[in-house]
Amino acid sequence: MKVNPREFALDRSRQVAPQILEILRSRILSMDLPPTTVLSRISLQSEFNVSQTPVRDALIRLEEEGLVEVYPQYATVVSRIDIGNAREAHFLRLSIELEAIRRLTSESPEETADALALVLARQEHVMSPETYDLFDSLDKDFHRILFERVGILGLWATVRRQSVHLDRLRRLNLPMPGKLQQVAADHHAVVDAVRSGNAELAVAALRKHLSGTLSIIDLICEQYPDYVRR
Repeated sequence: MKVNPREFALDRSRQVAPQILEILRSRILSMDLPPTTVLSRISLQSEFNVSQTPVRDALIRLEEEGLVEVYPQYATVVSRIDIGNAREAHFLRLSIELEAIRRLTSESPEETADALALVLARQEHVMSPETYDLFDSLDKDFHRILFERVGILGLWATVRRQSVHLDRLRRLNLPMPGKLQQVAADHHAVVDAVRSGNAELAVAALRKHLSGTLSIIDLICEQYPDYVRR
């Protein structure tokens, strides 16, 4: 089992199972723990210095989220990326975000563009393999702004829960040549379209951006055949 080299410390004043869950989820989504990785409960207990109960509870939650597969009396394995699930998550995002940006471009183009541009400026300072995590986090912030400004932030949590397979697929896409630059260019196009006040232009720019990873899904599957499940 690959161990994330980044330091962490459990807060012993709070329940540890949710903290272990967040750490393992983060490792899986960032591909620190790639698909088919075997997770040893004993190793996790030792790593986190906890009993079997919080580790078991964290793995149960990860199984419910579709991120691990548990084989009783055998092993717990990081699940393969479910392409069908990723496509469903993509459809959900399109349905919500396109309507959100349509409204915001019509109702508050300057304010929305300024908020998006602020995140984009920070993202452009972390466009390197050493800062994938921060780049990816800022990418999520860019899109979260749309949900927040249109008043549907509760749906952002729903989208995040449904997007775990899409997020992992996208993480495989990030290291491909030119991907970081393309994301930044797409974000610039979105900001400019929103600022113009042209809702249809903004929708088209966002649709192109959101479809980037799935448009090359065959290539990703070809490069990582052991990581995906069609």
